[in-house]
Amino acid sequence: MSVFPTDSSPASPPSADDPAPTQAELLDFVRRVAADTELIAALPLDPEGRTWVRLDGPGGSEAWLIGWPPGTGTGWHDHADSVGAFMTASGELTENSLAARLPTDGWRTLELTDGVDRERLLPAGRGRAFGQHHVHEVLNESPDRHAVSVHAYHPPLPRIRRYSRSGRILRLEQVERPEDWQ
Repeated sequence: MSVFPTDSSPASPPSADDPAPTQAELLDFVRRVAADTELIAALPLDPEGRTWVRLDGPGGSEAWLIGWPPGTGTGWHDHADSVGAFMTASGELTENSLAARLPTDGWRTLELTDGVDRERLLPAGRGRAFGQHHVHEVLNESPDRHAVSVHAYHPPLPRIRRYSRSGRILRLEQVERPEDWQ
């Protein structure tokens, strides 16, 4: 099914005639890749930090296979203008998210209203799709078991905004661009 790329260069962009993949198509892609037990088993796992390998996603999307050691997570972030999907392939992940549309630019601190917090437990075979500006954090809360997941984004990530959270206060801390991940 999917193979590891030979280098870390981005997938070739889609042609003007190719429609952008929908959230449902990205979810279908991550579901198919997560079911590829041979690929999932081939991901090298590090006991200390997350590991990842870039995959070729559908329609020029950016896709990743990610290994999560016990007790690791992403911190609060969004994927800016990209839509996406992810699926747990092994282990279990927790996604905490905000069920609120946040302003996209021009703010540093927001006070969140009651009732915006959502928590999803995502065991192997479960995942979700999400729209632009979806703010969440993903965690492997297991004390002793790695998790592996598959992620896909379109358009390829132009930036990631990282946030800190204290109670109801969400603060924009950093904006990362692809060159920051090299």
